[in-house]
Order: sequence, then structure tokens, then C-alpha cells
Amino acid sequence: MRREKELGVLLLGCGAAAKMHSRVLRRIGGVRLSYASRDGARSAALCRMFGGRRAFGSYESGLGDDSSDIVLIATPTVVHCALALQALDAGRHVIVEKPAFMSSAEADSVGATASAAGKRVMVAENYFYKPIARYLRRAIRSGDLGEIRFVTLDATKRQKVDGWRAVPSLSGGGALFEGGVHWMSFAANIGLDIDCVEAFRTGGGPGRDRSSLVVLRYACGAVGTIAHSWEIAAPLGHLRRSKIQGTHGAVTFESNGLAR
Repeated sequence: MRREKELGVLLLGCGAAAKMHSRVLRRIGGVRLSYASRDGARSAALCRMFGGRRAFGSYESGLGDDSSDIVLIATPTVVHCALALQALDAGRHVIVEKPAFMSSAEADSVGATASAAGKRVMVAENYFYKPIARYLRRAIRSGDLGEIRFVTLDATKRQKVDGWRAVPSLSGGGALFEGGVHWMSFAANIGLDIDCVEAFRTGGGPGRDRSSLVVLRYACGAVGTIAHSWEIAAPLGHLRRSKIQGTHGAVTFESNGLAR
């Protein structure tokens, strides 16, 4: 189904995330892409690479252009909130890269502003849409597993980070905040409501966390755990086994895909 008109999308930030979103948006079609960066050469380069409409040498100049319908924020986390508020004030819908904001207070502020403006804010979190997540929601909803007792997620791997993602004051935190947000979303969207969450940092020493254990209590009485690490190697190229166990059956699955 073709849209009556193309949507104007302004990307703030011109790093790896902006390139990824540009490739996907170009494949989907029906969009006009523009780019804004603090470095005008970078925004111009991406604009050429993806056949964009315009390039801007500052975020403010991009937001001042009224041709965009949606602003996609793909900058360091520390400026997400300020840019989202500016975009909403300019009358745009907002898509913001994960992690969305530095604190829950920032999220509340953006949510309230969006409601007052009659605009939508969406977090670019993809784990909700994983085929395995859809499969698990169907399995739990069907009742074939009975009453769910345990949700066990293995999210351990070795991963290095550099650039601004390695600086907590810019990224918002360590491995759990930057990467574990995917698995928190996954655990919250398998068809069970979460009552409370507690996380434990594992290992000692100063600096940002590299490994954590998250414990979730679901409203149905089930308990979930997420073992998350960027310093523990997974075998055979990140293969990890997770499972959901109920009183009538269980599903064991590779954390990113195959289930039985």
C-alpha cells in the first residue's frame, strides 16, 4: 500500500546508528531523508550516501527546517532528552535511539511534553519484534505451558565498546544500561506483566559495569532472571540457551532465535 505522500525524516546524529536507520528506511521507501550533525561534513556525506534531501551543520538548523514530519535522534544518550523536547516543541513526532534517556525523570518529562503537544515518541527498540519474542507470546497466551514459573534469559557475550559509548557521562551507564536494555524489553514483552525488578552488579573494581544479574518478579507469580555480560564468552559465536518453564511444559530457545 503506497502512502499518499512521503514522510520527511530528519536524522540528528550521523554515526553508525544513523547509517543503519537510513538503510532500513530506504529499503522500506516512502520517506525523504535529511541529516543534521554538529559536523557539517558528516551530515553532507550521509546525505550523499543515502540520496537525502538536505544536510545541516547543526541540530538547531535541522529542527528549524519545517519539511520534516519525524525527527530520529541517533546521538549520544546524554543529549536525547534536550533534542526530543526541542523536536516536540517544533511540532514533530520523535523516534529516539536506545537507551532512550539518561533517567526516568527525563523520560517522564518527554512523555508529558509529547502528550501536551499531541505528538508521539517512540523508542527504536527492536527486540519486541524478534520472531522468537512473537513465538513466546503465542506460546504463553495459548496456555500450553500452563502457569509460568521461571523465565531464564542468558545474555552473556564478549563485547568491546569505544568512543562515546565507553564514557558513562555520555552514554548513561555501563553494559546493562547500554546493551541490557534490549533484554529488559524482551523480558517485559513476552506476554507477562512485571511487578518489580532488581539488578545486581557482579564482579568488583571501579568503573562501569560489565556483568549483572537482573531478577524480575512477574504479576502472575513467576520469577525471571537475566544474566547479562559483556565479558563472558558465549560458545560457537554467541550461541546461548534460554528457557521459559511452566507447569505443563517448557520452551528452550537460543537467546536470539531457534526454539523447541
